[in-house]
Amino acid sequence: MSSAAVNAKMKVEKDFQVGEVDPRLYGSFIEHLGRAVYGGIFEPGHPSADEQGFRTDVLELVKSLNVPIVRYPGGNFVSGFNWEDSVGPAENRKRRLELAWRTIEPNTFGLNEFMDWCRKANTTAMMAVNLGTRGPNEARELVEYANHPSGTYLSDLRISHGYKEPHRIKTWCLGNEMDGPWQIGAKTAAEYGRIAAESAKVMKWVDPTIELVACGSSSTYMPTYPEWEATVLDHTYEHVEYISLHRYYDNHKRDTPTFLARSLDMDDFIKTVVATCDYIKAKKRSKKTVNLSFDEWNVWYHSNEADRKLEPWQIAPPQLEDVYNHQDALVVGCMLISMLKRADRVKMACMAQLVNVIAPIMTENGGRAWKQTIYYPYLHASVFGRGTVLVPLVQSPKYDVQDYTDVPYVEAVAVHNEAAGELTVFAVNRHLTDTLGFDIDLRSFGNASLIEHLVMESDDLEAANTADQPDRVKPRRSEGSVAADGTSFSAQLPKASWNVIRFKL
Repeated sequence: MSSAAVNAKMKVEKDFQVGEVDPRLYGSFIEHLGRAVYGGIFEPGHPSADEQGFRTDVLELVKSLNVPIVRYPGGNFVSGFNWEDSVGPAENRKRRLELAWRTIEPNTFGLNEFMDWCRKANTTAMMAVNLGTRGPNEARELVEYANHPSGTYLSDLRISHGYKEPHRIKTWCLGNEMDGPWQIGAKTAAEYGRIAAESAKVMKWVDPTIELVACGSSSTYMPTYPEWEATVLDHTYEHVEYISLHRYYDNHKRDTPTFLARSLDMDDFIKTVVATCDYIKAKKRSKKTVNLSFDEWNVWYHSNEADRKLEPWQIAPPQLEDVYNHQDALVVGCMLISMLKRADRVKMACMAQLVNVIAPIMTENGGRAWKQTIYYPYLHASVFGRGTVLVPLVQSPKYDVQDYTDVPYVEAVAVHNEAAGELTVFAVNRHLTDTLGFDIDLRSFGNASLIEHLVMESDDLEAANTADQPDRVKPRRSEGSVAADGTSFSAQLPKASWNVIRFKL
């Protein structure tokens, strides 16, 4: 990266609005994979475990994130999952070979336990149905079990399991990554579109209040992308409210400037899927708008080599346990900014995942829990990124890498919380050697005052948090880093930093 010669600038106009942030943009994901469930959110016998076996130390970390929705139970896992195995007395449940991740699933934690956990975590469920080995009948039966009040075999079965009140699960995923050859029961776009449409139809006949997410492409690298979206929506457009996007980024090549630019791919992914949705809308002469659910996103690569060495058929082995460093947190910050910039269409998103498995929270079995570096940008966005996203009028010096040109050193977006009388600017400085000046023009708001400038930086891009050093990388409150001149502010963004600049209006 060459040295930047000029400051970056941002003009924030109150009336130039992208759209309202749906709180579900800050969702997450719990799959029956690795130690996400067993040893993660559920560990009977742990010193912090409550009467149901839920780790209360993990619950507190989750509640601090203010997670509004959690996708469950998968993921690749769901395409071989029989939901009936996960309900009723735990001692009667069946152990199964779990083919997606080559483990043994004991089913001692299931649907009802997850709903209890959601209530304790102050969150809601995004439930996925199996459209790999199963189909419309099993999907509608699951909705009946979970959501119908009483008076039928399945709703009364739930009551007999100790849940008189229905769970009232509102949001449902129609399968998972059905375009992927790694998926149990993978399908062509036409095959999936038909089964998704028929499943959606009967699920909504059981409960007309639910909303549904169709499977989009597993990534921009899939050979069928974006034709997959067009074909699937051709079948499902009038039955679903959302289509999903999944994307993970890695730094296997140890090329940090390119790694930090990966969110530009996310920008293009969102633009393409939005355009495809709107093409099908026009084709069908529909008045309905299908929005986006980015229900898997994160950085994922650190654990790949360790996972290849795991012995199969264990219960809850340590799979996908990426230990995240400082530069990973910067990429996560850029990804959050990308989704906020299209908050008019990206209405839900799930950081994959929540605990232990490519996660912001890590635990030891029987021991400690701590925050990974990526916890902090996720926390800040969830807590301070509620309200209306404003059009990001940003000027920044740029750099080029092999895969991307005109990469802005400063990636930024502003969110106006009118009810709280606050405005928050999220900004990443991608420059690896220089502090950058960042001029923020707030004249359209009249008088404003600085609340705080939170900064997360590290001289070591590989620095990570561990059980022994849980606070090695964490944000600090920067004093004197923002100068004010009437309605204009000038901030200093340290090299390779995540920044949260909050104003009182």
